Amino acid sequence: MNNRAPFAPENGRFTALDLFRGMTICLMIIVNTPGNEETSFGFLKHADWDGFTLADLVFPSFLFAMGNALSFSSKRWASQTTSEVMLKIGKRTLLIFLVGYLMYWFPFFSLDDNAHLILSPFAHTRIMGVLQRIALCYGITAILVYYLNKDRILIIGIASLIFYWAILVWFGEPGQEYSKTGNAVLSIDSFLFGTNHLYHGEGFPFDPEGLLSTLPALFNVICGYLVGNFIQTKGLTKKMLTQLIIVGIGMSIIAYDWDLFFPINKKLWTSPYAVLTVGLDCLLLTAIIYCTDFRKMKRGTEFFLAFGKNPLTIYVLSEIGVTLMWLIPVGDTPLYSLIYDHIFAHAGTYIGSLLFALWWMLMCWVVAYILDRKKIYIKL
Repeated sequence: MNNRAPFAPENGRFTALDLFRGMTICLMIIVNTPGNEETSFGFLKHADWDGFTLADLVFPSFLFAMGNALSFSSKRWASQTTSEVMLKIGKRTLLIFLVGYLMYWFPFFSLDDNAHLILSPFAHTRIMGVLQRIALCYGITAILVYYLNKDRILIIGIASLIFYWAILVWFGEPGQEYSKTGNAVLSIDSFLFGTNHLYHGEGFPFDPEGLLSTLPALFNVICGYLVGNFIQTKGLTKKMLTQLIIVGIGMSIIAYDWDLFFPINKKLWTSPYAVLTVGLDCLLLTAIIYCTDFRKMKRGTEFFLAFGKNPLTIYVLSEIGVTLMWLIPVGDTPLYSLIYDHIFAHAGTYIGSLLFALWWMLMCWVVAYILDRKKIYIKL
């Protein structure tokens, strides 16, 4: 007797996936906007170098969700010509990359010592970044999905992890291959872009979303795509959930065993880091599917669904909003600091920092809620 429940997304949407994306964006905003970076709770900070925290799960989870969504959207390609599909993939890749680049260049102008408005120089604008990585991972994976079957895509995903490991060993400084200043990510990205175009938030020019470390990030998107296909093929059954749990636990074990030789490191996006985050995302997605599709638990889901239906748009708005708060002066104090110091800091340095992040996340949620109520879904 076949007890398999056919997979049928509600109103053309996979509720569990929207929830997964919504939770990811929610946590991403909280992680990115503490009232005071120095007094943010440890689990909301990225690991300084080697190691893993809750914050380190956010970005790869979004890539995993993007791959999952690709398993649904790619089905529409069957009725389109190759040129139409490639044009659509190319346009979306370019759009996301451009938005990411402009977001780092924003607000495009600055004031000189005489309060004259001057154009922010191209020479110091960061080229790579979060959206740029999303764009490249989407574009490459989408092309693989169009031309190759699932087995070959998986092989390429695994090969990307091995090849990346080899590059770090071959081109890194001997004995310092995984260190902050001796790794191949720094040397290759510096050679390609120049240090002025890299991220400087680490205290030295180094881009945690650089071009070279995009290679292992492909694995997160590829696995997201394969998991989405797996769910649609197997249907919403307990057997499917059990198999997904086994995969999640198995990948987590592999990652920690691999960590003995190749450290888990978010900023280098090391291969065991990619494997670990995929394993954890499999477990998290399983839990969400179980709650929403098996237990029919709907209470509270609307909150995250609002985020999940416009994820990239809300992320961009959250980042631009934060930039504006830092740019708007209130006397000699940026608006960002003023709000934290005069409202949230009274709750204590750590709690106040968290409350500020929760406040900003809720402000972004209001925008997401309004867009959802008006059925406005902006696809980047």
